[in-house]
Amino acid sequence: MTTELLQQVRVIDPVSGIDTVTDVLIADGVIQAISTNLSEISPDTQIRDCRGLVLGPGLVDLYSHSGEPGFEERETLTSLMQAAAAGGFTRVSILPDTSPAIDNPALVAQLQKQRDGEMRGMREMREINSSPTPPSLPLPHLHIWGAITLDVAGKQMTELADLAAAGVVGFTDGMPLDNLSLVRRLLEYVQPLGKPVAFWPCDRSLTSNGVMRECTDAIRFGLPPIPASAETTAIASLLELVAATGSSQVHIMRVSTARSVELIAAAKAKGLPITASTTWLHLLLDTKAIKTYNTSLHLDPPLGTATDVKALREAVRTGIIDAIAIDHAPYTYEEKVQAFAEAPPGAIGFELALPLLWQYLVETGEFTALELWQALSNRPSACIQQKVNTVAPNHKAELTLFDPKKIWKVEKKNLYTLSQNTSWLGQELQGQVVQIWV
Repeated sequence: MTTELLQQVRVIDPVSGIDTVTDVLIADGVIQAISTNLSEISPDTQIRDCRGLVLGPGLVDLYSHSGEPGFEERETLTSLMQAAAAGGFTRVSILPDTSPAIDNPALVAQLQKQRDGEMRGMREMREINSSPTPPSLPLPHLHIWGAITLDVAGKQMTELADLAAAGVVGFTDGMPLDNLSLVRRLLEYVQPLGKPVAFWPCDRSLTSNGVMRECTDAIRFGLPPIPASAETTAIASLLELVAATGSSQVHIMRVSTARSVELIAAAKAKGLPITASTTWLHLLLDTKAIKTYNTSLHLDPPLGTATDVKALREAVRTGIIDAIAIDHAPYTYEEKVQAFAEAPPGAIGFELALPLLWQYLVETGEFTALELWQALSNRPSACIQQKVNTVAPNHKAELTLFDPKKIWKVEKKNLYTLSQNTSWLGQELQGQVVQIWV
């Protein structure tokens, strides 16, 4: 049995609202004791001085893209889970837009089997090799979204009941659905299955060939614009259908505009049972960042204006937007080395999100540590009907230990992900995850 004593660590627990410096004793994967001064410990206890470090519940990512199956050159299931672990995530949910798409129980079972095999292999490796090398990195829990439509093509509905029985965390295509009749049918069918359904509201007829949010910066940079209404009209339609069907398990993905926040706030005020998320990049950057034409800033939905960013931050802080998603989207170097408008949209994020969010939101005083942590842990878990363990005695240790002062450089040798499509490549960051317990 392994016993660890974390001395004078800053414990952040959104479940109980605690933010305090204390000692934490962990034995055999369970929190044994929490006290300001733990002195009565066994002789074989590993003692770690954690002054300046932050300990909180494991981070939870609502949705990200896996390269495997189909695009293993971008990311394998193993590299994805290792990158997530290195970023402090103990639970990750992958989208079904793989090749083939995750639209049938057989593929769900295959991925679950592969996931379980990887975790067994990592446990065996840790028994053989106790040094902190990449093979000894613990792996997060991996959850799988089942596709709403066959081949995520937005036309024919999948066998939702079979996917639910196979153990998917919920249903989504991760793509816009323009067939409102199908959306209404889906909202009716999914209710007895007890699984959440996630939508990315976006009207593709309004986005046209746009690649950047419609604003003066788009004119200045000479890039085709996407109006905010491409998102807001789709959200308004979805909210009407949710109200009409009485569905209570709907999650709105990738919220990126100030007007969207207003619509969601009004819907929640009326008692509509919805949840919502935005991505970490939409909280940090606005349209002005695109002046570099770095293709890792080509996102879908696009980065918002400064007004959008301000509204999104306040919505996350107050809970109107429930969660921050990573939406990790790996691409190869060759795929991203194109003109801005031609490169596929998306960026990596697992190993960068917590350090950058902490640096630009917590260190600046805009967010408290508790407000950020709850948007990355217990609230995303609630969106998919799960619970995060509290940091308290006799609870399982599903934890993230973070050093907010550690300086490191974003480069290939320091990343577990196979892709490097990020605008922070080559830069030094402050803040890095030290360890996770799963």
